[in-house]
Amino acid sequence: MSSATDSASASAGASANASAAGKRPAAGTRPAAGTRGRTRSAYPRYLAGKLAGAVVSLFAVLVTSFFLFRLIPGDPVKFMTGGRPVSAEQLAVYKEEFGLDLPLWEQFTDYCAKALSGDLGTSYQFHAPVVDKITEALPNTLLLTGTAFVLYTALGAFLGTRSAWRHGGLGDRLNTGLALTLYSIPSFWLGLLLIIVLSVGVDPIPGLFPTGGMESGREEGFAHVLDVAHHLVLPVVTLVAVEYGQTLLVTRSALLDEMGSDYLTTARAKGLRDDLVRRRHAVPNALLPTVTLVFVNLGRTVAGVILVETVFSWPGLGGLFYQALSVPDLPLVQGLFFVFAAAVILMNTLADLLYPMLDPRVGR
Repeated sequence: MSSATDSASASAGASANASAAGKRPAAGTRPAAGTRGRTRSAYPRYLAGKLAGAVVSLFAVLVTSFFLFRLIPGDPVKFMTGGRPVSAEQLAVYKEEFGLDLPLWEQFTDYCAKALSGDLGTSYQFHAPVVDKITEALPNTLLLTGTAFVLYTALGAFLGTRSAWRHGGLGDRLNTGLALTLYSIPSFWLGLLLIIVLSVGVDPIPGLFPTGGMESGREEGFAHVLDVAHHLVLPVVTLVAVEYGQTLLVTRSALLDEMGSDYLTTARAKGLRDDLVRRRHAVPNALLPTVTLVFVNLGRTVAGVILVETVFSWPGLGGLFYQALSVPDLPLVQGLFFVFAAAVILMNTLADLLYPMLDPRVGR
């Protein structure tokens, strides 16, 4: 009996060791049926948990967006009347038109029911569906923040990898010092500085770029494309300068954690060049923190950067949000807030679902 027990234990140990090494178990050994079942069912449970968490987060955002912005001082009805003296009957008509005469709980249930069907309400100031206003401004935001996202992610990942691989050197100190400095600068302040220096002009530097907007409105065809690209330069430079440092620092830290690992020593002992050791072995194993950051930033490309879009008068979702806050245009503010948060939640969920493909230990 004891011999049979020892044999079973040895067989299970061999199977576990082989699985940990990423190899097929030796002949005559099999993982226990319960272990195989747990492995097969682990990822579906992991997937269901992440999706359930995303749904709960979206509902929490829906609730928050309704109650939070009702704390903003201001009277939407007064804005809709242009500040003119109006009778009580006229005020009642405005309130009834936008549902402001209903009890708060009834406004909330009506808002949730419409939001679940894709109706985010009607803007007070534009008298148009909120979904239409978001759809109209979304391409402009994606052009600005999407361009900046590609540039600062590529630049940060490249410089972060180089800095980690040659950590302690002059290049590493310069890179990390500049990244920390730029990341600490408020984006609106940097944007204003670039406008003063490169748009207005400071002797001997002439004004080279527009002070704001997305286009001059006088160009057509390819000239229009160049005109938009000309307006795009300063806001993109502002975003890249402020945001690339975060990617650099996260990539550098993750790669430094891997550099003392035994598998890198083994790869070098096999005669692989240092560049190949970095690209084929170290960098892929340091991806998880960077992937998290990339997906979070990707979600933020939908939200845009409110201050940068406002400073450069860029007609995107960020500028629209700032404009809606000043009224306050409650349906538009709520709709934009929900879209911003939903984009980040969606990207975080996609990152969670991608993790098991990058690291099999996740979701087991």
